[in-house]
Amino acid sequence: MNPLQSEELMEWEETGMEERQHFEITNLESLTWAFRKLSALKAKEAEIEAIAKAEKQRIDEWETAEKKTITANKEFFEGLINAYHVKVLKEDKNAKTLSTPYGKAKARKVKEQPEKANEKAVLKHVVENGMDAYIKSSLKWADFKKSLRIVEADGKKVAVDENGVIVDGVEIKPEQIKFSVEVD
Repeated sequence: MNPLQSEELMEWEETGMEERQHFEITNLESLTWAFRKLSALKAKEAEIEAIAKAEKQRIDEWETAEKKTITANKEFFEGLINAYHVKVLKEDKNAKTLSTPYGKAKARKVKEQPEKANEKAVLKHVVENGMDAYIKSSLKWADFKKSLRIVEADGKKVAVDENGVIVDGVEIKPEQIKFSVEVD
């Protein structure tokens, strides 16, 4: 904000409430006066926004720095908990949840499923086989994925479409156990 704009704001702030309420634009001179005040107010607003943005950035940087060690420590403890849970699961396949007064360690099996490795190849397959129901401007992967079956071909697991044709560009993600930690 320049000095003229500062002066415009000071003049406006010194104007009494009653005078403000009765002010009316009646000619080009009073219109110009109103535009000067509006310009000064917009400049002040931009100045405030710039300061706020800079302060928000500083606060965000501070927050990130403060959380860095906390995040590393949380990951350390979650890793220890998950390693222990893996050990317990080897001994007892039914130990899906380990519960303490302070939290739970959970393990759940995620079934093997098709995973889109090369969207262009999958899209090409869908187009070449006339499977237009799975096409929008791009492949409707979630819908198409539901129609796939996992079969074994030449000793390797592959995805086949509803016609039994192997779908290029799809890899089979192996079955796994997913671990999570909940803190009460």
